[in-house]
Amino acid sequence: MPVITSLLQPSCCNSNKLLHHRLICWCNKAMSSSSNNQPGAFTTIRETVTFKQEIKKSKFIAIAGHIPDQQYANSFLSQVKDPKATHNCWAYKVGDQYRSTDDGEPSGTAGKPIQAAIEASGLDRVMVVVIRHFGGIELGTGGLVRAYGRTAAECLKNAPTCFVKSKVPMAVEVPFELLGILYHQLQSFKVEDIKQDYETGKEGTTMVTFKVDFDQAKSLEDAVKDNCSRDLVFYKK
Repeated sequence: MPVITSLLQPSCCNSNKLLHHRLICWCNKAMSSSSNNQPGAFTTIRETVTFKQEIKKSKFIAIAGHIPDQQYANSFLSQVKDPKATHNCWAYKVGDQYRSTDDGEPSGTAGKPIQAAIEASGLDRVMVVVIRHFGGIELGTGGLVRAYGRTAAECLKNAPTCFVKSKVPMAVEVPFELLGILYHQLQSFKVEDIKQDYETGKEGTTMVTFKVDFDQAKSLEDAVKDNCSRDLVFYKK
């Protein structure tokens, strides 16, 4: 299957120049929407969950939720943090990307234990915020590590989960007379975000873009070619 970068070569043909431009636009949009999501399957949280406990008069409140990418982490934090709390400590995991913060607690006593709880859970695309309302009794370094780590772990343990397959963006040039066959196959493979572009510079041809489960891309391409009895050109970001 050709990758999009193989097409981005200048051409003296006007139709190829227009297709070249359209493919650049499609590639840029695909990259911006999936730059933080590598193809694969993962388990994540299905809905936002909360766990509360009191430790030596300090109240610890963990809030865990799904984040599709790193950019969404700031939005999630803004939604759940408590400005009146003594500390809003957090950690998240998106693929192989991790971040955490102690938010004023001694270094390594809050963010890292929360991160360790996420790693131990086996979940991905997850953020956990642990809010602490100080109760007047110091917990010490070890006590803080245990308090933040266990609060996060208990929150994740009670969370409903779901298995997710990431999507990969694809495109195919297809003659108008084969659109019906193509769409039948796209529906069979339950693709998402289907769009059609008629301005390809080629008469009687349109470019259809869509997203499909990462492990179904090759099977879909083969099925379309077999049913169309035509060696159509597919592009994959």
